[in-house]
Amino acid sequence: MQSEKSWKILGGRVVQPSPFLVMGVLNITPNSFYDGGIYDSESTATQQARTLFDQGADIVDMGGESTRPFSERVSLEEERSRVLPVLENIRQELFDPLISVDTYKADMAKEALEAGASVINDVSACSFDPALRDIIADYKPGYILMHSKGRPEDMQKDPCYDDVIGEIKGFFEQKLKDLTAAGLPEDNIVLDPGIGFGKTLEHNLTIMKNVREFLSLGRPLFAGLSNKSVWQKLLGLDPEERGNVTQVATALMAEKGVSMHRVHEVDLTVQTLEVVKQITEDRRQMTEDGSQQSGRP
Repeated sequence: MQSEKSWKILGGRVVQPSPFLVMGVLNITPNSFYDGGIYDSESTATQQARTLFDQGADIVDMGGESTRPFSERVSLEEERSRVLPVLENIRQELFDPLISVDTYKADMAKEALEAGASVINDVSACSFDPALRDIIADYKPGYILMHSKGRPEDMQKDPCYDDVIGEIKGFFEQKLKDLTAAGLPEDNIVLDPGIGFGKTLEHNLTIMKNVREFLSLGRPLFAGLSNKSVWQKLLGLDPEERGNVTQVATALMAEKGVSMHRVHEVDLTVQTLEVVKQITEDRRQMTEDGSQQSGRP
């Protein structure tokens, strides 16, 4: 596993994965691929946020617009009406909850940060609404920098790469330079290679096999692979059948150095990552003990 790296969020607060961080998914939408329509009211979404925190989520990620493949965009007003009441409810009911808002809109991000969110999870890398870069540079929240090739409505129309790992790595390098030049400290950024966003099955598997390549960029790695269609393409699984493979993949990604995991089933993921932690700690201790006995530095 990678050595632990801290992540700064809004207000300069430091989040330490220790060694993993679990982000619970809260889709306040009627059309998300996995749980669309289940939590699309203020009351059900507020209750689910409570449940995710109770299950052990370090952060809850609220989204008011689906970004699944071929989804349609929604207005700022609609997104605002879905997210802000739930965010405000949770801020009132729980002590200092860490909340992320999944948005690419500058105005939505600003309002969410003013309302108490600490993290912006942006699938666009500030490309859909360039004003978002100014907002995050000004407020300095935690920022999830995700790679996507195309927009949700067209990203799965024959995505092509000559070198998927090299291209994503180059994308991260350039975006890190752009964001830090704009005023967002690098310590506030984590990197998400964007499983399922403008990638074929082969691209997604290549990313997961080679995710360690992104550790050289010096920032924590973030994965959002929970119940995604990659598992349908690989194993023919419907959304409700993908829980087991999600946990297996999460464990493997954690062992490869991914410290932050965005998931629907928080309780199971907490268990999965505790097992990974215990096994890899034992292995690391054995390696250290062996090195000391052999006299190696």
